[in-house]
Amino acid sequence: MFNTTKKKENIIIFFFFLIFILLIASTSLFIKPKYKKNSDLEMKAIYAVVEEISFDNTKGSFDRTKNEYKYQEFKILVKEGKYKGKSYWMRNTIETADVYNIILKEKDKILVTITEDENHNINNIHIYDRKRDHNIYLMLALFVFIIIMIGKLQGFKSILSLVITGVLIVKVLLPMILSGYSPILTTILLSIFIVSFTLILISGLNKKSIASILGTLSGVFISGIISLIVGYSSEITGLANEDTQQLVYLLNYPDINFKGILFAGIIIGSLGAVMDVSISISSSLYELKRVKPKIKRNELIKSGINIGKDIMGSMSNTLILAYTGGALELMLLFMASNMTFKEIINLDIVCVEIIRGLAGSIGLATTIPLTTIICAYFYKNDIN
Repeated sequence: MFNTTKKKENIIIFFFFLIFILLIASTSLFIKPKYKKNSDLEMKAIYAVVEEISFDNTKGSFDRTKNEYKYQEFKILVKEGKYKGKSYWMRNTIETADVYNIILKEKDKILVTITEDENHNINNIHIYDRKRDHNIYLMLALFVFIIIMIGKLQGFKSILSLVITGVLIVKVLLPMILSGYSPILTTILLSIFIVSFTLILISGLNKKSIASILGTLSGVFISGIISLIVGYSSEITGLANEDTQQLVYLLNYPDINFKGILFAGIIIGSLGAVMDVSISISSSLYELKRVKPKIKRNELIKSGINIGKDIMGSMSNTLILAYTGGALELMLLFMASNMTFKEIINLDIVCVEIIRGLAGSIGLATTIPLTTIICAYFYKNDIN
């Protein structure tokens, strides 16, 4: 019996991997963006190191009330691209009234953009930003090490599911949206695949994982429906965010459903938390049924609701605090501007964040009874 179940599980996981590969391949071959890129924004940032600073009057504190200019003159060594190994002199202009300034030291790692004229001669070198990706990679390696060290095989499966989810979003979801496909429909279909694959990979092919899948998809579906209804009735544009406005400019006003992108983001944002709640409840009830096989269905449902109540409080706070943390600067801006509550709550960008947080929390809350009821019927007899 065990070998038969394991064999079926391996076949289904292989089937998911096959679909994953086909999705990536078909998107790369057949899905082509319908927009025209803005040629003015196609410069690529390349890695360089500050070799020498010949002039620097940026020492000391700046008087932000006075709009003055400070300067750094330095030599960089390009580390990649067609100019790799070549050195160039640059000037870094610092505006004292600007709160975001890049003040460099020798051996600092930076990214620069190099523009050429029609004869391919360099006419400008501009500082793009500091090079920070090496720190991100180190932190990522630490994350993978800790997850695998603590979780062993389950930790490896978690990392694998996370990688596949990331690849699907970057290689399938985003290209399809940029190609004009429905953001909401595409997100729903990918969410079904991600949830099913993740839970079967981590929990195996059993009633527990199937109940978790159904509970998660039910909660996310309710969250998405509520956000759609409230969003459309509130006439949310999906264009209040500065990043979205830059996207419109970058893509030269393509025929893309930005409101749909907003609601697709809400679905993806609530997916992880809802999945966590669903698997927690189904696992708890699975163990309860295993320890007490003769437990009645009503007792199982009551236990599931009680377990869910404890989970709901912490997970709702987690979701709301995550969104609050992302909008902290915006809230500080409102407070510093002495805006009234009525002025703040009616802003498009504020409505979006409120809908995002509340829709996810409603999805969490409704996942609890839905998953509990599903588990009660799935576990009514044998749980194997």
